[in-house]
Amino acid sequence: MIENPLINEFLNYLKFERHFSPHTAKCYAADLSQFCGFLVGDRDRATGGHPVSTGVPLPGAPPGATGPGGPTTPVGTAVMSATTVAPKLREVTSEQVKSFLSFLGMQNYSKSTIARKLATLRSFYKFCLRRGYVQSHPLASIRTPKQEKRLPKYLELEQITRLLSTPDDGTLLGSRDRAILEVLFSTGVRVSELVDLDFGDVDFEGHAIRVRGKGKKQRTAPIGVTAIAALRKYLELRRADARSAGFDQNALFVNKHGQRLSTRSVRRKLDKYLAEAGLDPSISPHTLRHSFATHMLNNGADLRSVQELLGHQSLSTTQVYTHLTTPRLKAAYDDAHPRA
Repeated sequence: MIENPLINEFLNYLKFERHFSPHTAKCYAADLSQFCGFLVGDRDRATGGHPVSTGVPLPGAPPGATGPGGPTTPVGTAVMSATTVAPKLREVTSEQVKSFLSFLGMQNYSKSTIARKLATLRSFYKFCLRRGYVQSHPLASIRTPKQEKRLPKYLELEQITRLLSTPDDGTLLGSRDRAILEVLFSTGVRVSELVDLDFGDVDFEGHAIRVRGKGKKQRTAPIGVTAIAALRKYLELRRADARSAGFDQNALFVNKHGQRLSTRSVRRKLDKYLAEAGLDPSISPHTLRHSFATHMLNNGADLRSVQELLGHQSLSTTQVYTHLTTPRLKAAYDDAHPRA
């Protein structure tokens, strides 16, 4: 990673003022590191690899140079130092940004990934302009590339039932996994929000959970009786375990060592049960969130309510699910319209 005061100040702003998650801040840092690699001609960093010089020219390099900012330099030199990078960051032009986007396209990055990297640069230079570090925004005239509209994947009810019944809830870890899957589908929470849950976040009597979402925003999400029952069984087996005194006493979901479960662990567990249930291996924990939203809308929930349940800041983010509910909308039209 680049040791650059300007970038570090921006990342601290994201973490401490905007309350971005560590994962999101890490993605921003990686995008900026890649852009800096491009600016100074470090091909391997520019392609997202390790900073080892190849001597191969980068797009936009001046004649006789191996990169847009000059020759590439082997590992261990000062090419990515603060004194080298900072002036280039402050003096970036829209042409250099366009050249970077063209370079990403040549590296076969998807349109969605390029759009994300462009969004990182927009945020960074908006920050720099506000703080007076640059005189103008170099991305002001650059449009975000048009992306293909991809509908979220979701599971039919039969598939959901098959998946959720796969874990053996007669064991501690199996009951934990059953509870995890039930909570994900019952509430539509993100997997990062799930692993962040504490004991005190669950209202067993009121059938609700307190969720800490993006930007540290809290919301209350209803939780169904089946998920509550799965949680009770898991906690009963957890309390009966001889090692329970050494477990993390705050975390709701813990691993076999008693430490808070990670998002990666949840993904690994899901992969295991997908294979056992004979379901599509490309399904992710986020697919359960998509399934939650789709089934809610298909069964009559209004868009605003689903927006609040999902913790979406913008209604337009939730509206993507309306494309998945066309059969229900057509049926409603046929029933209600006098000339249908």
